[in-house]
Amino acid sequence: MRDVAVLGVGQTRFGELWDRSFREIGIEAGFAALTQAKLGSHDLGALYLGNMASGAFLDQEHIAPLILDYAGLAPHHLPGIRVEAGGASGAVALHQAYLAVASGAHDFVMVGGAEKMTDVPEDLQLAITSAAADQEWETVFGATLPALWALIARRHMQEYGTRREDFARMSVLAHEMGSKNPRAHFRNRITLDQVLNAPPVAEPLGMLDCAPSSDGAAALVLGPLEKARRYTDTPIRIAASEVACDTLAVQHRRDPTTLDATVFAARAAFGRAGWDPKEIRLAEIHDAYSISGLLALEDLGFVAKGAGGSALRDRSFGPGDTLTVNSSGGLKAQGQPFGAVGVAQVVELVEQLRGEAKERQVSGVTRALSHNLGGTGATAAIHLLERTN
Repeated sequence: MRDVAVLGVGQTRFGELWDRSFREIGIEAGFAALTQAKLGSHDLGALYLGNMASGAFLDQEHIAPLILDYAGLAPHHLPGIRVEAGGASGAVALHQAYLAVASGAHDFVMVGGAEKMTDVPEDLQLAITSAAADQEWETVFGATLPALWALIARRHMQEYGTRREDFARMSVLAHEMGSKNPRAHFRNRITLDQVLNAPPVAEPLGMLDCAPSSDGAAALVLGPLEKARRYTDTPIRIAASEVACDTLAVQHRRDPTTLDATVFAARAAFGRAGWDPKEIRLAEIHDAYSISGLLALEDLGFVAKGAGGSALRDRSFGPGDTLTVNSSGGLKAQGQPFGAVGVAQVVELVEQLRGEAKERQVSGVTRALSHNLGGTGATAAIHLLERTN
């Protein structure tokens, strides 16, 4: 297996992009990544595209060849492969692209993630995204993704004495970081009182505990590390790429307060890289709901199980802490176009590792982690990245 590097990145602004089509945003992100990698379209061997629900949102399936066509790549007859894994679609597409380069099947590939979610009413958005839960055991009875995450939050509060304000701090942190990100859906700071007093969504979660539905796209160009210096002065090595799954329905899990998919994927990733969680200075974690961010801190091994609440009380997890979380603003502030999230997380980490994150730059970062979930955590994808000298 060859070492794999990120050669170029691209990302659109996330938000309510009513004046832009799915095709436009996908091509914008891909063109930016390809240009940064100093490659031409003729150099690419394949496209891997993360997308959850273009059929439901746009009445358009078969989107990988569509993007290739409108990017002018149809004459090259590249394989275009769409990957679906709920909210982890982008990260699992990256995993597939990583394997293609590592195995030698292709030298250079593009990974895209895109979703156009705001062209349908909010109640339909919720119904479509909640299809990432178990239809037979959960959604048929009226359970939605926020309702299921609320149940997980309640159980964590009961088991470990976690307070409502503990996981609310995840949202405050996200907006503080997002205020520095020009691509973020929300760039406003918020207070803990605002989160606690926001309109309820599913007790104990309020409106400001939940990430928005967003439009947006992100892209990466991958290639073998041995050739990377020809295309970039700062190759970013993917030290590990791992995916794990768990039961779809929360009620069938060993422990609803532990996302075993995250635990197993993280264990495999750290083992493959030979790293310890304590070596990570920067992490982009899945905070679609404030409680999911708290669970990630525990399940990734950054804090002990059950200690997420006290850790958020005692630590900032911002610049200056030993671990900075979601310098992009996370899903909560940067936005949550489902298929793009896992790719955008890596865009942020690459810019940080290169020292190109400007106002939100975290100093001294040489190793970083991304963590992306599908549904209520039935799929987890972990990527470990490092700057090479």
